Amino acid sequence: MNLESIIKGCIRQNRKAQEELYQRYKNTLFMLSLKYCSNEAEAEDNLHNAFIEIFTHIDKFGNKGSFEGWMKRIVINKAISSYRKNYQLIPIKEDYPQDTTVSDDEMNIPADAILQLIQELPNQYRLVFCLYELDDYSHKEIADMLSISESTSKSNLHRAKQILKEKITKNHSYPNYTQQYGKQ
Repeated sequence: MNLESIIKGCIRQNRKAQEELYQRYKNTLFMLSLKYCSNEAEAEDNLHNAFIEIFTHIDKFGNKGSFEGWMKRIVINKAISSYRKNYQLIPIKEDYPQDTTVSDDEMNIPADAILQLIQELPNQYRLVFCLYELDDYSHKEIADMLSISESTSKSNLHRAKQILKEKITKNHSYPNYTQQYGKQ
């Protein structure tokens, strides 16, 4: 089944088309959800809620841009909505330098270990870090999405990078790193 047929089937609420769409994109959207959630269970809930919205509003896609990009925005927006509902996003006033640098030695870490470190960040730092560094949103867009100022977005990004660097340089202090990857 091609994507256009799957979308048309989903608009008609055809269960086979919905299953096909889910199977085709579940892994990609789950990995995206993991970036914005603090654990796998939360990411699964977010993915579930995103697919409900995708199936409910698929007729509004309108073929403007990438269908996968449209679904990714839904996943990200669902994660942000969940945080808004469950946590208060507090504007944090901090002075921050332009950027935090990480050496090549510090970047020699498996992707799943980095993902685990990102998931351990405080909620607001994780959201800003993922939106800016991983999904290429500007600080203005992030500020609008999270109802914070641009300077708070920049400060949160800097603090997230500092926390990640500290965790990486402290003997890769995430669980089982030394056992799994042989680092001392």
